[in-house]
Amino acid sequence: MGSQSENTEVDQLLLNARLRDELEPFLDESVDVLACKQLPTSDENEFLASMLAWERAPALPIAQWFNPPLQLASPERLSDDELRERLTAVIEKLSTRRIYLELTDHLSDRQLYCLIARDILPSHEKMIDLPHNYLNWRCLDADLDAETWLAYYATDEERDMWSAENSQPMPAMLPPPYPRDLPRKLDLPR
Repeated sequence: MGSQSENTEVDQLLLNARLRDELEPFLDESVDVLACKQLPTSDENEFLASMLAWERAPALPIAQWFNPPLQLASPERLSDDELRERLTAVIEKLSTRRIYLELTDHLSDRQLYCLIARDILPSHEKMIDLPHNYLNWRCLDADLDAETWLAYYATDEERDMWSAENSQPMPAMLPPPYPRDLPRKLDLPR
């Protein structure tokens, strides 16, 4: 049993050397940070592989992450029922590429569909295809729309912090008008 454990450690050290060699053209201080930390070699290798995948990944519009590229019908041509059906399908499709939507419960189906078509699908993002990588898309910028964030999403603690930092009246907490049960990143065991 000791021999298998030794082989695994040797394999991890060889992988570590290979990953560091492949990362050399991209080196910056983030690799130096690893030298200061006491990580198990397998964890360090996972981090290095993630960095290498980031450096090599193309930045593509999210629509082009799919084959064929993901396209949405014009919302003006869809009835409410058709739009809801297509919205559900596109949200599921996005989740197959580990793209998850957050903070959507203040948006109607039509507003969310339009946001996906207008902002998400054309957005250039690094397409990293590693099992633990995912993209959370926040459908609300709390800095740009603090009132909506405070009304629907902020915790009591966040509301208290905001109140202490700002001299504006606090909006009432409201139940979200369009609650959704969306696909979410699962915390997978390592």
